[in-house]
Amino acid sequence: MHPIYVVNNFGQFNHLILRMLRDHDIDAKMIKNDVPVAEVRDSCRGIILGGGPDISRAGNAPPAYVDTGLPVLGICLGLHIISTARGGTIRPPGASGGFGGIEVAINDHDTVLAGYPDTISVWASHGGDEVAEVPQGFRVLATSDICGVEAMAHETEPIFGIQWHPEVSHSVDGCRVYENFNALTLDRA
Repeated sequence: MHPIYVVNNFGQFNHLILRMLRDHDIDAKMIKNDVPVAEVRDSCRGIILGGGPDISRAGNAPPAYVDTGLPVLGICLGLHIISTARGGTIRPPGASGGFGGIEVAINDHDTVLAGYPDTISVWASHGGDEVAEVPQGFRVLATSDICGVEAMAHETEPIFGIQWHPEVSHSVDGCRVYENFNALTLDRA
């Protein structure tokens, strides 16, 4: 079975993503964001675009990794990578920028957010950019009082993005996002 690749975009929590996956017996491997796209496409069953400080350092992530045909999950900067790769827009942080706890309202219990209640407590980074407008073909899955796009999904492709960090201990039941994503990749194992 091929692993899920966690693309390291230089974020401080990328190693926690890998650790959470492994702690839940999900086969995963971290890769640099400059691994050739053909190698990625042929050797994994799904891609998690990890967070990072700056989209300009995202290597092959936008749009090459997004357009592999594999399931893709973007975390924080990974969400912004997906949005910009598919024609959405991002904006700089507003007055509520920073990293901390927020309440997220799940508006659509899509596959990647299946099993969550309507409101969850998570830790999110709003100190960087946020999605201002979702790309065509995407829908908003979750919102908060400080961000209109806490999560989004493509209507027909297995592409998802979330603003918060499920891998940190302060995000309630964060492993569920990764378990749901793993389930989406198993037919490509």
